[in-house]
Amino acid sequence: MYIKREIERRFEQLQQSNTIIAVVGARQAGKTTLLKEHIKGRGAAYILFDDPDARTLFEEDVKRFERQYMESADVTVLDEVQYCADAGAKLKYLFEHGRRMWITSSSEMILRKEILSYLVGRVSILRLYPFSLTEFLLARGQKELTPASAKRAVWEHALYGGYPKIVLTDDRELKTALLRDLYETMMLKDMAQAFSIEDIRGLEELARSLAINTGAVLSYASISQRTTLSFQTIRKYLDAMEKSYLIVRIRPFFRNKNKEITKQPKVYFVDTGLRNAVAAGVPAEVDGPLFENYVLTELLKAGFSPTYWRTKGKAEVDFVIENEGEIIPIEAKRTATRVERSLHLFIEQYTPKRAFVVVYQDVAMVKKVLGCSVVFTGMTGLLEMLREPGKA
Repeated sequence: MYIKREIERRFEQLQQSNTIIAVVGARQAGKTTLLKEHIKGRGAAYILFDDPDARTLFEEDVKRFERQYMESADVTVLDEVQYCADAGAKLKYLFEHGRRMWITSSSEMILRKEILSYLVGRVSILRLYPFSLTEFLLARGQKELTPASAKRAVWEHALYGGYPKIVLTDDRELKTALLRDLYETMMLKDMAQAFSIEDIRGLEELARSLAINTGAVLSYASISQRTTLSFQTIRKYLDAMEKSYLIVRIRPFFRNKNKEITKQPKVYFVDTGLRNAVAAGVPAEVDGPLFENYVLTELLKAGFSPTYWRTKGKAEVDFVIENEGEIIPIEAKRTATRVERSLHLFIEQYTPKRAFVVVYQDVAMVKKVLGCSVVFTGMTGLLEMLREPGKA
């Protein structure tokens, strides 16, 4: 069963442009499925660079590769192109010889300077994440929601994440096993192999520390004490994790730098199911840090680039997004019925028109603070109101 993805509208728009379309994102997020769906019924070729013969021909003689695989194709899908040496120059050659290409990569390595420098003006990049809540509901066949069914959906989505294969599996024990298998594959193939990491145990130790301390401000000194890894090693491993779409670092929101002095990022997992598998196994219930991470992942999937706000006095707002010039603070709470001091201070300082308190225990109410509408809502309500501002 094919589940329509939210990025498809943008993908279809890009097909009208004369560029290479690069779909990047985590392993098993659905990149290949998306592109295979779009080459149905047309003269297309599909090449997976896990195949050593195809990869060797591409690397050693791109003209022979072109004759072998692309000569009669209207469009060619080059899957996992990051495995190929000197990919930028070869993709440039094929593009300049009129070849229409859609490429995928499960690592940000495809976006390295030595590759992108060849493709400036020739490539359009789409990031595909695991299923969003909207896509999850579509996959589960849930068209109409009650408060109870919405909470159950968020519970399952937060605990097991949005990877398509896991979403479409009903057995919970199998879901957990698949998450662990996916994590080990990402560690061994996407990180260890791609970034030349030999200390797999150290890499896993760091990942576990980050999972247990989800949403904490990054402190190299604290991590080094917990893991015995050096600062330099931690930096290298964090970079590999982020470029392989295991984690994401979000930066502090700055307007008044005298007050907002925190410069370190916070670390979250791109998928909460993987976070749970790394931490200590999938829990029975969604706690506060897990829900905060979940809200962050949904904001990413909706196309936002969240930051966080923290003052010298340790007032803190979980996330701040900017939408068409509008600054919107967002708090993620397991339960909440009042506007807390930190959000009140943010509203006082920046006078936003809207603020959101996203609550796992779903509520629906609006409170006014200094002219700002503070909307208390569940996850589905937040997404609807961010898409359609008039609903808030």
